[in-house]
Amino acid sequence: MKKIEVVAGVIFYQNQVLCVQRPENKFSYISEKYEFPGGKIEKGEIEVDALKRELLEELSITANIKTKFLTVVHVYPDFELTMHSYICEVETKEVILHEHINQEWLPIYELQKLDWAAADLPIVNKLIKNG
Repeated sequence: MKKIEVVAGVIFYQNQVLCVQRPENKFSYISEKYEFPGGKIEKGEIEVDALKRELLEELSITANIKTKFLTVVHVYPDFELTMHSYICEVETKEVILHEHINQEWLPIYELQKLDWAAADLPIVNKLIKNG
């Protein structure tokens, strides 16, 4: 099974978290699901640098990356995903969606209302648990 290692940003603006919606995908189980933005770590790249690059590429934003939050290992039907998430902060809610089809800024207690990709759910649950 293919193994993929990625980074994701749990991006806060004041008391709201950025949630982005994936476009349609050949894998129905992640198609149009919400996720935390980020992407693959390139060869020779450290996690924080990969996250900075991905956020710039996907959303045209520069985030202040604070701390590592949670690493999730999730086995999807076609690949295994290891996702390293980081708590980040931004100065503005303005993003430009280059790859996603929608965005929502939500307080933590409203995160569960979205249809999340399975690998992102442990992050959502930990955020809710921690308040």
